[in-house]
Amino acid sequence: MATLCRPAVSVPEHVITMEETLELARTIHADHPQLPLALRLMENTGVRKRHILRPIEETLKHPGFEERNAVYEAEAKARVPAVIHRALEDAELRAADIDVIIYVSCTGFMMPSLTAWMINTMGFRSDTRQVPIAQLGCAAGGAAINRAHDFCSAYPDANALIVACEFCSLCYQPTDLGVGNLLSNGLFGDGIAAAVMRGKGGTGVSLERNGSYLVPETVDWIAYDVRATGFHFKLDKRVPGTMEPLAPALKELAGQHGWDASDLDFYIIHAGGPRILDDLSKFLGVAPEAFRFSRATLTEYGNIASAVVLDALRRMFDEGGTPESARGLLAGFGPGITAEMSLGRWTTSGSSRATGVSARGSVPKTTVTSRAFVDAYTDTEEPGSAG
Repeated sequence: MATLCRPAVSVPEHVITMEETLELARTIHADHPQLPLALRLMENTGVRKRHILRPIEETLKHPGFEERNAVYEAEAKARVPAVIHRALEDAELRAADIDVIIYVSCTGFMMPSLTAWMINTMGFRSDTRQVPIAQLGCAAGGAAINRAHDFCSAYPDANALIVACEFCSLCYQPTDLGVGNLLSNGLFGDGIAAAVMRGKGGTGVSLERNGSYLVPETVDWIAYDVRATGFHFKLDKRVPGTMEPLAPALKELAGQHGWDASDLDFYIIHAGGPRILDDLSKFLGVAPEAFRFSRATLTEYGNIASAVVLDALRRMFDEGGTPESARGLLAGFGPGITAEMSLGRWTTSGSSRATGVSARGSVPKTTVTSRAFVDAYTDTEEPGSAG
């Protein structure tokens, strides 16, 4: 079984608190007729602080889509390598041991993908496969896990590297006054995450089954409107209700595996905000505490898009993992409305830590150093939040 090892996560050095965000909204949009609604929605996201690439004074400016995308590329190249190195070391592998790189991001665009730059500069083999995913939004973290699982199932001796790079602050649109866009200004943060899926050995979540589900007729509920100024986030007021149709998909996947989705040992979930987690707790019949890792990510980092699932998993590792063979569910939700889901067990058996030797006999390197789907959305006329 392929094992998803400990993720490495990094967030930028600049921090903005929710109090600062609310004060900025009051100052910048003082005359907005729906400002009280936007403030209420932001307050209910559960976000306490977020990390952003640039000081807030620079973030609030819009120098143009071309310049922003240049910043995306430069910052990705500057920040991603250190996160990858940590993920490789946690998996006790080297870059040359990786057979496929799955790179996910929805906040900037490069062609060729950053994967080509990684292969050229970071010691990956020239025959390393590249799988860039750019249009699944927040669901892409779950999709990357699933595609890595598929690859390692097809090639049992292979290893996959997952990288999520999201600079949501580069998508700030100062002239977009829609309530959904104002809400996103107080919800999304920047973050980078990477994790290795080992075909053999390793400590982490041994994946056993994965699946996808798209809620019919919801393609415009979470979307980008691509304009000359870049990516404008579009949110539908019906988004907070998406757990009602998605919870049965989670139950169905677990049932196909002979498991009960309401009776698992751990849950690693991406969500745009507490409303989704609260509803999932209700529809799955599990205690709210089951989603503590996802809530912690939202509180401390905001919604870091595709990186949320990996950060929530990292928090479970930091807590000490779970008992051997504990069963769990990982899921990401995003545009479509799409769910990317996987099932697995915690494992330390077969870990290279027992032998000190990584896959293919390589010696490990020395260690280097919402509410947004918001509770406030009880009025069906209010817009939704992001996946």
